[in-house]
Amino acid sequence: MVNILLVDDNQEIRKLMEIYLRQEGYHVLHADNGEKALEVLKITKADLVIADIMMPEMDGYELTKELRDAYFDMPILMVTAKDAFLDKKTGFETGADDYMTKPVDMEELILRVKALLRRSKISSERQIRIGQITLDFESLEVRTHSELIILPKKEFFLLYKLLSYPKKIFTRQELMDEIWGMDSEADERTVDVHIKRLREKFGELPEFEIITVRGLGYKGVIHC
Repeated sequence: MVNILLVDDNQEIRKLMEIYLRQEGYHVLHADNGEKALEVLKITKADLVIADIMMPEMDGYELTKELRDAYFDMPILMVTAKDAFLDKKTGFETGADDYMTKPVDMEELILRVKALLRRSKISSERQIRIGQITLDFESLEVRTHSELIILPKKEFFLLYKLLSYPKKIFTRQELMDEIWGMDSEADERTVDVHIKRLREKFGELPEFEIITVRGLGYKGVIHC
């Protein structure tokens, strides 16, 4: 059972969110400010926190900082009426993983919750499972239906990155900076070469594919 902690001093908003979250099978915990949230977390594990910013006693910024300082690593989604860039910047700098502004579209909230939980699982297990396909970060192995493939580091990191954020478009430069390093002397054509090699190895698999987005870069798409 996945536990989601709602932290908001508006009880009606918490009740509405709870209805949608319970429909997805999540168990919901409640707190009306940051201090109450910390009390809840002393006795119950939360897999994800959804927190407002403007609350009495302890606001969402303070709560997020307290949690990160105490090495709580669950995803934190801030939901607030404060929509200025500086407010979002402060939220991310204190340790939030995502940010939504009110009024909240509940269907979008559910999509973001699912994405955050999925990334959290990938991060903790250091594996991606897509149907019968498994990517193991520790061993650089890709297990398919019929074989075990050990990839060179750069190829594996590139595939793992694209499939960790399905449908997100990464520019060649973003992939170069993260996988080869900002000081690398390789050029962006190196990414194209590695993508070609990955397609040659996995292009026949129906579970996922790497798509070229003309003029932008690449994205991974999962089909199961």
